[in-house]
This record gives sequence, C-alpha cells and structure tokens, in this order.
Amino acid sequence: MGEVKVPKEMLYGASTQRAVLNFPVSGYRVGRPFIHALGQIKLSAAKVNRALGLLSPARANAIMKAARLVRDGRYDDHSVVDVFQTGSATSTNMNANEVIANLANRFLRRAGSNVKEWVHPNDHVNKGQSSNDVIPTAIHISAFLEIKGRLIPELKLLEKSLAKKARAFRTVYKIGRTHLQDATPVTLGQEFGGYAEQVRKGVERLAKCFPTLRELAIGGTAVGTGINTHPRFAREVCRDLNQALGERFYEARNHFEAQGAKDACVETSGQLKVVAVSLAKIANDIRWLASGPRAGFHEIKLPALQPGSSIMPGKVNPVMTESVLQVAAQVIGLDTAVMLAGQSGNFELNVMTSLIGYNLLESIRLLANVVSLFRSKLVDGIEANRAVCEAQIEKSLMLSTPLVPVLGYDRAAQIAKEAYEKRKTIREIVLEKELISEKELSKILDVRKLI
Repeated sequence: MGEVKVPKEMLYGASTQRAVLNFPVSGYRVGRPFIHALGQIKLSAAKVNRALGLLSPARANAIMKAARLVRDGRYDDHSVVDVFQTGSATSTNMNANEVIANLANRFLRRAGSNVKEWVHPNDHVNKGQSSNDVIPTAIHISAFLEIKGRLIPELKLLEKSLAKKARAFRTVYKIGRTHLQDATPVTLGQEFGGYAEQVRKGVERLAKCFPTLRELAIGGTAVGTGINTHPRFAREVCRDLNQALGERFYEARNHFEAQGAKDACVETSGQLKVVAVSLAKIANDIRWLASGPRAGFHEIKLPALQPGSSIMPGKVNPVMTESVLQVAAQVIGLDTAVMLAGQSGNFELNVMTSLIGYNLLESIRLLANVVSLFRSKLVDGIEANRAVCEAQIEKSLMLSTPLVPVLGYDRAAQIAKEAYEKRKTIREIVLEKELISEKELSKILDVRKLI
C-alpha cells in the first residue's frame, strides 16, 4: 500500500495511521473501560502464549509489561481510531497491537536484547488472536465490569434513597392520579415505594444479562474455527483473565454464535433501555409533583440548584429531572442503533461490532453518571408539602368512589357532578342532601381506609 507517515511522538504504527486518515468521522474514541479490557486481554494472551511455549520469555515479558501499562491507562492518548471504522474494529485491535509492540520493543532495546527478540504487532502481540474474537471479548468484559462495578451500585444507592423517602412520606396523604386526572387517594410514600421498586427490578434485569456476557469469543480467531491458535489457548486465557479480574468468564460454548451474532449485546442494551424508561417515568413524575410552585401541583419541594431563567427572576426549574429525561432519550436512541446493528451479522461476522461496543458502553456510562447526580442532587433533598397534599384530597371529586357501595354508582356520579358544578366538596353535597349521617360519612371518607 506504499509508505505512510506516523507522527513521531505516537506509539502506534502504519496500520493505525491509515485508519486515522481513512475514518475522520466523529471524533468518538473507545473509552477507558474498553481499553482496560483490551489491555488485559493482550496481557493474558502473552502470558498464556509464553506458558504454551509459543512466545520466548523475553518477548512475552516485554509484551506483558507494555500491555499492563496500556490496561492501566498510561497510554490512552495513543488510542486514536474513530469508532466509525471497519465494522470488525480491526483498526482498534491493531492500534493496541502496535502501541504494545512499540512499547515492548522500547523495553527490549533498553535491556540490550538482540534484534531477533523484537516484537511484531501481528506475529507476537496478536498471536493466537483475531480482531473478530478479541473485540467481542473486550466488549463483553468491559460491559460486564461497568454494569456490575458502576451502574448497579449507583442504582442500588438510588433505590435506597427512594425507599427512604417512601418511609418518610408514608403518612403524607394525597390525591392519586390516572390519565392526569384526579383519582382515589394514595400516600406520597406509596408513590415513592413504587419508584424504588422500579429501580430494584432494573438491577435484577441487568443481572440477568451476566450469564451471556460472561461468555467470551476469544479463541475463535477469524471465523470461529480457532485457526492459528493453540487448542488450550482460549481456556487458559479465560483462566488468567479470571485471576486478574476476580470474575468468572469462560470460553463461548459456540464460537460461531459468539462471533457471527451479537445477541448478548443486544439483550444487554435492551435492559439498559428498560432502566432508562424507568428513570424517565420517575423523573417525569417528580417533575409533575413539584410543578408550580403556585399554579401547579407543588406536592413536593425540590432542592434549588440554579436559577431557572435568564429573563424571569425567582424561577427555579427541576433541572436534574430534565437531565435524566435527556439521558433516557439518548440511551433509547443508542439501543435502537444497537438493535439495528445486531441485525448486521452476515455469516461469521457482524460488521457493526465497533458501533455496538461503543453504544453499549456509552449507555452504561451515561446512566451511571446521571443516576448518581439524580440521587445526590435531587432525590436525597426532596421534601413533602404535606399541607398541599392533604388539602387536595378534600377537594377531590373522586371521594365519590367510596360512596358507591352505599349509594350506588349512578347516585355517586350525580353527587360528583353536582359538587363540580357548585364548586363544593363531596362531603358538603352529601350532608346537604342528608343522604348519610355526618358520623357515618366521616368513616366512609376516612383517608386512612381509602389507601
């Protein structure tokens, strides 16, 4: 293909530079979690190849030292390939191979090693591997670790915070709403208990993805047959990965499924979407409950975080709920792209692997970040406006509902209509008509029984 000039300060080589020149598309790069996983894979592969006698100790040790530095984030600025590249992310794999090879050769030169011991990015760093099994493996590992180590802990903290509010608000009686119209009473605590349960179930849904994410494509090489790799390579790499990461990953049961399809990623993205939808529901409810403060519901008070308008003095907006809603919309969009990309597995390879990996990790990152902020900056500081909540109950026309067993549906509906037209309460109309004694009516309309 001819010569290509590589910036002298960069550690990558010609293959990476061609990708830089070919794909100046978005400026999006693979993130730290992915590089961490990829660096660990290269480290484990070199260690196993040394043990199998396929790499000399000098080469293997140099590769391992370099891969460890890449894994730990010392050379992230040398990971430069755009996400929208060759569909197998071969350029990303080669980017890592070249950086690790050049670092390894630097170490070998300093040690005075013979030129015969120098490291080649394909022959040595990539030994027993292909982009087609390495990249899916890195996606599974990084997504698993980020969900388990970042997102789920944040969701559990949010669930705990919402459950705490549910307990604190258990005696705050308020009007329920269906279709955005008044319904029978509930407590504010019951509403927040529902939110806590949504988050708890989100954690359960994400955990259900773990068994398939634990399956790794490593060892399948180009098409799933394992050509050019040792029969024990995949098993031993998984064993070393588990020792290094403290997890339980294992070789895929079927390498053709692991490389030709991305169903595990599509499933995981779908569960992330469900979490996003749950968070949007919670954020929207909180936004409505806090609306006002004088012309809305104003049943809860939110922490004031910043001025809400450049023109209206004194306006304070529910900004954290709006941030959650935007993240939810973004995650839903990213999931749609993952779903469409999942359909692009043609025979033995999916040619949108790079997009799938990026979107999956981006969804996890966005959700983990916004959940943390939503909890700490908003949920923890929510206060109930008890007076407003309880005043709305007495005014509600839906207090006609507990009259149905006594007066019948039609009669109760007529009372509700008359109360609405005369701008009176249900209690006032019933007492005016002397349909039920005041003592009995108080029992019927006892809000503690209605919830």
